[in-house]
Amino acid sequence: MRPLAARLHAALPQTQCTRCGYPDCAGYAEAIAAGEAQINQCPPGGAEGIERLARITGRAALPLNPSNGVEGPRTVAVIDEAWCIGCTLCLDACPTDAILGGNKRMHTVIEPYCTGCELCVPVCPVDCIALENASGERTGWQAWSEADARLALQRYEARKLRKAQEAQDHAERMEQKALAKLADLPAQTHDAEGAELARKKAVIEAALARARAKRGGA
Repeated sequence: MRPLAARLHAALPQTQCTRCGYPDCAGYAEAIAAGEAQINQCPPGGAEGIERLARITGRAALPLNPSNGVEGPRTVAVIDEAWCIGCTLCLDACPTDAILGGNKRMHTVIEPYCTGCELCVPVCPVDCIALENASGERTGWQAWSEADARLALQRYEARKLRKAQEAQDHAERMEQKALAKLADLPAQTHDAEGAELARKKAVIEAALARARAKRGGA
């Protein structure tokens, strides 16, 4: 990350909510540094957050862009456990691994890790997730501390590492399966000859190439 983008990133609340229009706070910081985004697209940061970005960039402060949302209190997701069906969709959506649960098991939110990003709400098929006010009348950075931002970023980075490791592990398993099939091919195709044998080898080798490509991109 370039120095300016790094300074901007450090000034963001790290809720990873995507309301700015970018996939995460780092993406938004990079876009501002590149002149591709305005400094008024972060609802969780609110007016104070815009002032912070204005001081770093030297740009004039602007009102929060309403198309990105409105400044409000810090919220925490709460799951109605009586209605939760354990679909795990909210687990996949949570950027800080703040939801605990398993397939067909009741889920619950670990409150200190929840950033109020709202990403879990639209994916719930039974509408059992609500957002509760956790900061009263305090909004923006008044409701969100530097310590909160550091913890949220740590959780987000840890989740990214975990997801990358899981993707690599999956690619390695697929590669091993493809290698096993390729090694077993003569036994499976003792009657196959010519074009048919070549076709089966090509199919397996293509699968192996895809697995290696995924592993390399993880």
